[in-house]
Amino acid sequence: MTDRNLQDDTKDLEIEPENPSLDDTLESESDVVIDEEAEMATPQIVKSLREKLKKAVEEKQEYLTGWQKDKAEFINARRRDEESKQEFLKFANQGVIEELLPVMDSFDMAMANKTAWESVSKEWRSGMEGVYTQLVGVLQKHGATGFGAVGDKFDPNLHHSIGLTETPDASFDDTVSEVMQKGYTVHGKVIRPALVKVFEVKK
Repeated sequence: MTDRNLQDDTKDLEIEPENPSLDDTLESESDVVIDEEAEMATPQIVKSLREKLKKAVEEKQEYLTGWQKDKAEFINARRRDEESKQEFLKFANQGVIEELLPVMDSFDMAMANKTAWESVSKEWRSGMEGVYTQLVGVLQKHGATGFGAVGDKFDPNLHHSIGLTETPDASFDDTVSEVMQKGYTVHGKVIRPALVKVFEVKK
């Protein structure tokens, strides 16, 4: 092919302009406008997100506080139930103990009468004392303790006075002079006061 022919062929070719088209220009300007609007909207979005986050944190704290309160109430209720159960068990045998007290009273009265008690054989007395000791041990095992002795300071919470004994000695005043019947407690609770006579200074 000759140079002339090459020149003729190039005449038919259309060369695209290097400048961008109008459509391209509009698209670029549109992107710029959108970016500017996004930048302007960003502070409001951040503010909205912060408010939502703050609200979520407050709700979380509210739920957490409520849960902790409910948990504490549950633990306290369970502890109260356990204490009530233990308290019930402590005094569950009180009725049986009270039924045994007359038996203890009979032993006390028999052994208090020294003349009658010592008139029987030593072996028999030893056997009865062994039974008495066993009964005392059973009562103590269940929290029952007897009280009331001559010389104790009179206490209206523990003693029931059924008489007075006059005395010239002021040091004996308001003390127990005679125990008619022992008192008993169960785990520190008085279930029967002691029946006693009390010294009173003779005026």
